[in-house]
Amino acid sequence: MARRLRFNGTGSGVNGCPAVHEDLDTGEVIIHGPALTDPEDMARLRHLGEGEIPIIVPRELLVDFGPKEVTRVPNIIGLDEFDRLFTRFEHTAWRLETRRRYASDEVTDTYAQFTRGEPVDWEGKDAEWCAERREQTALGKRFERVRVVDNPPTPGQLYLIDNARRNSAVGEDIRQLWRADAERLQLSEEDFWIFDSRLVARLNFDDADNLVNVELITEPVEVNRYAQVRDAAWHYAIPYETFSADLSATE
Repeated sequence: MARRLRFNGTGSGVNGCPAVHEDLDTGEVIIHGPALTDPEDMARLRHLGEGEIPIIVPRELLVDFGPKEVTRVPNIIGLDEFDRLFTRFEHTAWRLETRRRYASDEVTDTYAQFTRGEPVDWEGKDAEWCAERREQTALGKRFERVRVVDNPPTPGQLYLIDNARRNSAVGEDIRQLWRADAERLQLSEEDFWIFDSRLVARLNFDDADNLVNVELITEPVEVNRYAQVRDAAWHYAIPYETFSADLSATE
């Protein structure tokens, strides 16, 4: 079974080599770069086993993109603190949604309406949430969101495409990205919010698609990695109005 590898970063802005990846399941770090080939240098290496290849990497690569701890201790925040992030940010809140379903959606009245094939009346739903979004956008703040969609879309994804009408009405800029494009771009499969390009709130889910907790990430190199994911996803994503119209035309 193929490893679930995450690209942590590269010391080169030109050819992407050398670079650091991390196995999300085992925590193992994988580094690639130019091989050390000089016989005299190789003869001086200790414990170089058969089949092992020594590589050369700049010290800065390991400092910037290697793990800082043997066992990483996540900074988990409560949901109240998470909610406060949406009023305390200064200019931009950006979300990536990658899951095929969200268990919390499926217990709502609107989801029941949608699955019965009834038109969903989004007016008046989550009035407090909508009022807060309108208040923040009136202050000049931006809410942006990219939703990754399978082909064909799952029921949960179709529900969220319809839900985008409400989010757009309160000031969010929502776009859709086909999963095939996300995979081609090797985007992270993590769900997260990034606030003001300096703080990340990663949403962690269990196997039943329930939100388990929210992890706050502030380390600059890590935040920059999420910002790169954001920039790539936003560039290739399709505005929801165009995406919805194209999807309806193919049904």
